[in-house]
Amino acid sequence: MLPPKALLDALSSQASRLLSGENPLPRSEIEAQLKALLQSSFSKLDLVSREEFDSQMIVLARTRARLEALEAKVAELETRTATTQHAPAE
Repeated sequence: MLPPKALLDALSSQASRLLSGENPLPRSEIEAQLKALLQSSFSKLDLVSREEFDSQMIVLARTRARLEALEAKVAELETRTATTQHAPAE
């Protein structure tokens, strides 16, 4: 995987070559080639889709809520245990 600066430099040089060609291309052809160039460049990066990101955020929020509930339960059990151990025997 290229570092971000190198990737942007390569992308920029390829776009410049495409736009400054000797024979001007029709706008639709330039857009199609730029789109292909961008997709190719993005495929080299370690990216996730927005849907996958949102899905993982939901999982993380649920996991965080469960962790907080478990932490509260452990604290309660520790308090009970400490109280039981320090209670005078009758």
